[in-house]
Amino acid sequence: MLAKLTPIRLDLLLAVVLTWLTVATTVKQVGGHHGWPAYAVAALTVAPIALRQLAPVVTMTVMLGALTAYSLLEFGGLPSAGVGALVGMFTVATMRSRLVAALVFLVTSFVVVVAFVRVSEVAAWSEIAQSILVVLGAWVLGEGTKRWAERAERLAEEAARAVADERVRIARELHDIVAHHMSVISLQAGVAQYVLDTDLATARKAITTVGDTSREALTEMRRLLDVLRVDHDDDYRPQPGLAALDDLVERARGAGLPVDVVVTGQARELQPGPDLCAYRVVQESLTNVLKHAGRAEARIDVDYGEQTLVLKVTDNGRPPHDGAASDHPSHGIRGMRERAELYGGVLTAGPLADGGFGVVLRLPMGEVAAR
Repeated sequence: MLAKLTPIRLDLLLAVVLTWLTVATTVKQVGGHHGWPAYAVAALTVAPIALRQLAPVVTMTVMLGALTAYSLLEFGGLPSAGVGALVGMFTVATMRSRLVAALVFLVTSFVVVVAFVRVSEVAAWSEIAQSILVVLGAWVLGEGTKRWAERAERLAEEAARAVADERVRIARELHDIVAHHMSVISLQAGVAQYVLDTDLATARKAITTVGDTSREALTEMRRLLDVLRVDHDDDYRPQPGLAALDDLVERARGAGLPVDVVVTGQARELQPGPDLCAYRVVQESLTNVLKHAGRAEARIDVDYGEQTLVLKVTDNGRPPHDGAASDHPSHGIRGMRERAELYGGVLTAGPLADGGFGVVLRLPMGEVAAR
């Protein structure tokens, strides 16, 4: 039942219970010597707890004022053993700055000393010190609670940013997959339609390429979207990398783009993220050649250096018509540049001096090499 109550209602319930107990205790302690003024002041030492989350400093001020008045009027004892002051100190430390909490602690300590002195002319210093330490404990506990809440909030914000970054990554992956495979499918479908009546073998080969490419696109999209599910299955293929470069090149050749591949240095396995980054750079670059370069040839250079992986994709095609040269890099190049920066790399892209277009990716091998 208590779990269903809001924090404000819980505070109200706590204030009612403490007020009833405090007044009952005060009636027993002072009897009829002081009457209702003693009961009212005693009630004010705990009743404001009901508003502690709305106005913690004001609440603490009222309770400390009531506690001081109770001591100065010599009603005797400490109402509710100072529970109201402890709760108030904890609340101020939790909801207000450290400076405000320090000031409230000093005032509370002073009120505690005054209360002990008024109750007993020869107050034991050990009792006073113990009471001040209890108030200090409430402050420390409130400060720790505030830090825990701030940390929980910070972790929640980091988790939200991670989710947003993952959505961006998934959107980029979908762009790369759809752009590449649909370009190949569109070109092969056009070839099949063009030669269907004159070259049946070529048409059949183009249609076969369309089927294979579409199935691979669906497989990659299912694998990508599967990361959004909780119940992961293990029957999807892992993310592609440079190990799948030959298959990617064969698809481009099947779409009518001659591609040469030159690998230098000692090839070695990369970590999944950078490996996927390198693969997507090649995929997007070949897609751009198919879409924009017209009749062209492409070349892929992969250099495994000691410190740096250098990946170059160049073509000798013509620039796009009608001043559309800026379309050649496309939004995909911007996405690839962001990918490269994510892994400490650099990606450059632009027209070549002797014609054509080039994309160069540099990734630090010290960070991307698998351990």
